[in-house]
Amino acid sequence: MLSITEIKRRLPEDFMNELYEVYTPVTVDKILIGMTDDRFVTLRVNTLKYNIYDLMNRFKEENIKFERVPWFKEALIIKNVKEKDIQKLDIYEKGYIYFQSLSSMVPPLVLNPRTGESVLDMTAAPGSKTTQLAMLMENKGYILANELDKIRCERLKFNVQTQGANIVNVINRRGEKLGDEYGEMFDKVLLDTPCSGEGRFIVTSPLTYKNWSKRNVNDLVKLQKKLFASAYKTLKKGGELVYSTCTINRDENEYVLDWALKNFDVKLTDIEIEIKDSIKGNSEGIDKSVEKTIKILPSKTMEGFFVSKFIKL
Repeated sequence: MLSITEIKRRLPEDFMNELYEVYTPVTVDKILIGMTDDRFVTLRVNTLKYNIYDLMNRFKEENIKFERVPWFKEALIIKNVKEKDIQKLDIYEKGYIYFQSLSSMVPPLVLNPRTGESVLDMTAAPGSKTTQLAMLMENKGYILANELDKIRCERLKFNVQTQGANIVNVINRRGEKLGDEYGEMFDKVLLDTPCSGEGRFIVTSPLTYKNWSKRNVNDLVKLQKKLFASAYKTLKKGGELVYSTCTINRDENEYVLDWALKNFDVKLTDIEIEIKDSIKGNSEGIDKSVEKTIKILPSKTMEGFFVSKFIKL
């Protein structure tokens, strides 16, 4: 295992400086240790086609060791095989399961869509959260799944079809324009926004952080604000919006939320889900309600993630 000193040497200097500005030294060490190793394979059963008990029995037959996830009964942590081993099974080909990071499963659970509701997934590819939303809604209602990139949009369509999520309509648009196009149409909106991906850094894989820069973070913040403004327009009064990222800096998380609270008629609500390796948002110098958010720290089982939930007043 790499030493903390070696981890610090490998990661971008500006990134390390910012970590120490935001977090205590103990938390920084925990974050860095969480970025040292490849994570366990994690997946969820697709309840539109299968169930968790049949899946667990199948894995036992295949000698695949797993652990259940306390906050989501449909999810499993795989202990002794890789994705490619499970991909050989018919349950993968048939769309009975979906490989997904545990952290990525949190925003749909926090949004908690009900059957019959209308939901917008504003930046949807590759479809992990889109298909999870359809599953939570029992394929009853309507989901509009948007993706800007045409190639990723095709992947989104493929995953939606494979998972049998037939309430999903996939479109290829600029998310910033959807507010003007759709108006107050949706009961709930998921904005899992493009971000700098700090929560996915793996120290031994330079590709995960080689494109990171403070300039890139600043450019992303501008986009995130445009997407939030658009998402707000699409939401019905009294509707709920989940804003999430797979990054851990304040610029793309707490500061975007503080800006949103100052510029839109919204309020943050508590997140009920209990995640072991998580802390509350940092409200130093900004709106104290930002503490109602959760920041998941990277670990062997979880990517770093930030999750917040708004209500439109």
